[in-house]
Amino acid sequence: MQDVEKRVIGKVMWRLIPFLILCYFVAYLDRVNVSFAKLHMNEALGLSEAAFGLGAGLFFVGYFLFEVPSNIFLEKVGARVWIARIMITWGIVSAAFAFIPSISAATGIPTTGVFYSLRLLLGACEAGFFPGIIFYLTLWFPAVYRARVISLFMLAIPISSIIGSPISGMLLGLTGWGLDGWQWLFILEALPSVLVGIGVLIYLTDLPRQARWLQRDEIAWLENVQATEKLNKEKVEHLSLGQALTDPRILMCALVYFCLNAASYGVAFFLPTIIKGFGVSDTQTGLLAALPFVFGERKGHVAVALLMAAIGIGLAGFVSNAVVVMALLCFAQIGVSAVPPMFWPLPASFLTGASAAAGIAAINSLGNLSGFAGPYAMGYLKDLTGNFTAGLLLLAGCALAGAIVVVMLRIDARREHLSGEIAMAH
Repeated sequence: MQDVEKRVIGKVMWRLIPFLILCYFVAYLDRVNVSFAKLHMNEALGLSEAAFGLGAGLFFVGYFLFEVPSNIFLEKVGARVWIARIMITWGIVSAAFAFIPSISAATGIPTTGVFYSLRLLLGACEAGFFPGIIFYLTLWFPAVYRARVISLFMLAIPISSIIGSPISGMLLGLTGWGLDGWQWLFILEALPSVLVGIGVLIYLTDLPRQARWLQRDEIAWLENVQATEKLNKEKVEHLSLGQALTDPRILMCALVYFCLNAASYGVAFFLPTIIKGFGVSDTQTGLLAALPFVFGERKGHVAVALLMAAIGIGLAGFVSNAVVVMALLCFAQIGVSAVPPMFWPLPASFLTGASAAAGIAAINSLGNLSGFAGPYAMGYLKDLTGNFTAGLLLLAGCALAGAIVVVMLRIDARREHLSGEIAMAH
């Protein structure tokens, strides 16, 4: 059985993880490239810092409203079709940002209104993607492997920033066909989403039993382990769909994720602006913006990681020296990046089936609401005070609150043991 296990996990790992990293790479790139476009788009569209922060955050409102329905629908129609639909539609909407002036002229809607509408629509299109991938991974990997698999998958975030930030900075200098650099940035970075979305239809397999790239004994082993894990979890406690959405542990997980995202996205959407304030070029801004993410893949306790984020972000608000600010933001990013791989296996340890899809989606959608609050607060406080100090302190406070909540969160160790290690023994 150990030989079968080694073969199965090896094949599934190499078949799925590199491709899913690519999917999340282009997703994250399209989500945050607006922070680079902002360097020239704000002036072109007449956006204030608060208006940009509101628009950047509206993505997460659309995300929140459609997250749970999208993930339930994913379970019904299959991951392959639904993830492809998500990627193709968000790619089209992301490219549409390049034509905000034309859309505004044709419809009579102010450019600010078009920007808000497209950000809201982009969130609605992408809703269900990340929790859908997390749920999809639970169908292919036994419990004892999920933390490391999710950790590998989430390498896409620092990779997208390390590679994407310099590219975004350089694309701002591209002009032609009546379009400015910020418009080409949206078009050229949206194209991979559509192409990879088409690739999802061709490449992904919904369930192990449909995998022609696995042998019969490998499929039988994987399905047996998954069925045993599900049965063992339900023996300990079975959660209905309604219970999953109202379980205190789900709500506490959502609160932790809310605090994390407030700190993460609040900084991410304004990081190029903070760096541009050092007096560097667009290309240099892109290179420097990649720097914090180079330091972003470390492991540690979730609470300690959130405390690192709080300290780094908070102190950055009191410092004017560019080198020290970058060092503090790098320190904060180590904390931010260490949290998700350790965090996401927690809800998967007490959820099964449809409740897993809905519960994970609920945590992600509620947690991502801070993606609205964080950037808007940063923009509003920047307009109000003239600098980023107050906003950075607020985000640091959110990270600190998350650390306190995660210490209070209790996960049933017996359930984790039954759902994972005992199932593997069978």
